[in-house]
Parts: sequence; structure tokens; C-alpha cells
Amino acid sequence: MGLFDSLRRDKKAESAITNEVVEPAEEQPEELVESPDEEVVDETAGEEQEALEDDLAVVQPIKSYADKKPVDHVVGMTKIIAIINQKGGVGKSTTAINLSAALGEQGKQVLLVDLDPQGNATSGLGVEKGQLNACIYDVLLNDVPIQDAIIPDVCPGLDLVPATINLAGAEVELVSEMARENRLKDAVGTMRGKYDYIFIDCPPSLGLLTVNALVGADKLIIPIQTEFYALEGVTKLLESMKRVKTRLNPSLDIFGILLTMYDGRTTLSRQVAAEVRNYFGSQVFETIIPRTVKLSEAPSYGMPITQYDPSGKGAAAYSELAKEVVNRG
Repeated sequence: MGLFDSLRRDKKAESAITNEVVEPAEEQPEELVESPDEEVVDETAGEEQEALEDDLAVVQPIKSYADKKPVDHVVGMTKIIAIINQKGGVGKSTTAINLSAALGEQGKQVLLVDLDPQGNATSGLGVEKGQLNACIYDVLLNDVPIQDAIIPDVCPGLDLVPATINLAGAEVELVSEMARENRLKDAVGTMRGKYDYIFIDCPPSLGLLTVNALVGADKLIIPIQTEFYALEGVTKLLESMKRVKTRLNPSLDIFGILLTMYDGRTTLSRQVAAEVRNYFGSQVFETIIPRTVKLSEAPSYGMPITQYDPSGKGAAAYSELAKEVVNRG
């Protein structure tokens, strides 16, 4: 169900009620009153009623992990990758959704963990948050097994651990918890061997949720938009990564730097891309994600770009990125 479906449903319901206006009997034409056998059909009202009934159809219950389709290939060594940047609006959720879906369509088994209280990855995959029985908040703070929060097969080869607004309070609640930095690591660690890739969509901050992601991940993908202030905040992120690597997660390292929102028509985009490549060298992916309208539209329809616009530039870019991720091992 699309992000705006509830708004459309309310609007259509209001329209249907408004159209149900019955004229007083005495004002009807005489021939209608004297000819009861003749039926007057309001085709417009019928179409609106049919559309309204479709929109009000019963929502299918969300599947549980037990309903997951059998895996048709041998899963290799699981790679847990956090998609992270403390700066907002750089394409973290867009990349999390579309890279996960692209890998799933290429035959990989992928689990996407939505760790952002805004839940953009959840709504962007068409999941109704009001239908959820459990989310990542329950996994981190209520000791719910992660399998109980997994929604299987939201796309081919892609499962999701959703997030709701409840996660906004997790930063404060985790402060008093034992082993607070290891909550996510312990949860996702139980899924090693069941997925080829586990991606963590991180919030735009360096709080406890992000620290959990840094501790739980093997590698990092850092999206950087090709715009002014592109490297703003990346220095602090790298400092945080080094502290976590030294004290909590020795294997943590950068898997790749991803250039996003690229517009080759502008000098600024080309200059920023060159600057990032000069700074990070071979860590930068060859694939560049372009700025397209379709990439912005897809989440409102609850679909990854590979389904919403499979022949477009955005889908082609994320398919190429998925191949590059596989090739990097």
C-alpha cells in the first residue's frame, strides 16, 4: 500500500458521501415519477462507489518469518553492512531500499534492518506500520527475538525488520541498559548463515542507535551527496568509527563510499565527485547514483526503484551497484 493511500481513501470517502444527494420528489421530472419501471443509472456514482470499495478492502495481514519462502540457493558467509552518514538527506534509506532489492533480484538473500525512528525504509517498502506486531524497538529493548519482527519476502529475496516511531525513545531507554552497545549485534548475529547480506539503515545522528550499528556491522557504506557541504560531518563519523573499531569492533571498516544525487549537467556535482574520489581513492564505488524524479517518487508507492521504474536510470544504477557490491566480496 502506497504512502498516500490513506489520504486518497479519505478523500474518496468524502467525495462519495458528497455525491449521495437525493433531490426532493416533487422536483423530479414528471415522466420519472410516472414511469417507475425505468431505471436511471448514475454511472459516475457507480464508479466512485466501486473505487471506494476497492480502497476500503480488508488489508492483508503481515506475514511472519515462518511464512518465508524456501531459500533456493546456498547462503555464503553473511556480510553485515551499515549504511551510515550522520548528515540527513544524503540517500541512506533510498540506498538501503534499492540496493537491497537489487541484490534480491540478482538471487541473493537479503535482510534489511530499519534502525531509523522515521521508518523511511519501512514505509518505502509499502509496509503499514499500524499492522505491525513487533519492530526493531521490541528487539532492542523488550528482548523479542529478531525472527518475530522479520517480515519476509517484501520483495523477491528481501526481508525486512521494520521500525516505528517507538524507536525515537530508544536512545534514552538504552542508556540504563546492560551491554547497551551490543543489543543490535546480539540480535542480528543470530541471523548469520541465513542471509547473504544484512543491511542496517542508520539514523542521521551519532547516538546510541548508530553506535549499535557500528558495533553490529562488519563494514560500512557511506552515501555522500554530490552537493555543497558533501563532506560535512563525515570527519566526525570517521572518528566515531575509529573509536568503535579500537574499543568494541576491531573488524569494522569502510566497505565503500557511494556518490548520490549526481547531476552531470552541473559543474558542482562533477567537482564534488572529483574531490570525494581524490580524498577516499579506491574506496569510492565506480557506480554513481543519479538524481532522478523516479527515485524520489518510488517510496510513495511502496516500491523499490527496480519495480517502480525498472527501465529507468535509477534502477540501472542500483543494479550496477549491486553487482559491484558482490564483486567486492
